[in-house]
Amino acid sequence: MRKIENTKWDRRFMEVAELVSTWSSCYKEDRHVGAVIVINKRIVATGYNGASSGIESCVDRGSCLRQELNIASGTCHEICYATHAEQNAIIQAARLGIAIDGGTLYCTHQPCTICAKMIINAGIKRLVFKKGYPDEFALKLLNEAHIDIVNYKE
Repeated sequence: MRKIENTKWDRRFMEVAELVSTWSSCYKEDRHVGAVIVINKRIVATGYNGASSGIESCVDRGSCLRQELNIASGTCHEICYATHAEQNAIIQAARLGIAIDGGTLYCTHQPCTICAKMIINAGIKRLVFKKGYPDEFALKLLNEAHIDIVNYKE
């Protein structure tokens, strides 16, 4: 993982990812996550963490299933009503028939292992994230797949 001086484009796209994160329907505000996929300095897809279409969100339910079950952050990702921001951005591109191979994914948080696998298989070549996440294996996979990882610092 590289720590480099951010470009004006990194700053712009991270600002968009931060804005997209405000659309999250996650019950825990510190877990509002936004993602933006960029090809040739053009935004081609966005995603935020939230319940799948037709599923009631935790905000609407008034509680967080993970909190109720005392599930630690970074574990048991499948026990949640929400789909991760990175997953939603990749799914949005697929639904719209947009190729993201070779693109950059900007995300407010480091991806989990499941998202890392999707990022690798989607052909994303560069990942820029801002906040950490307790999942070292995700970083190991991304490094092994030769994804250019940038830990964004303001």
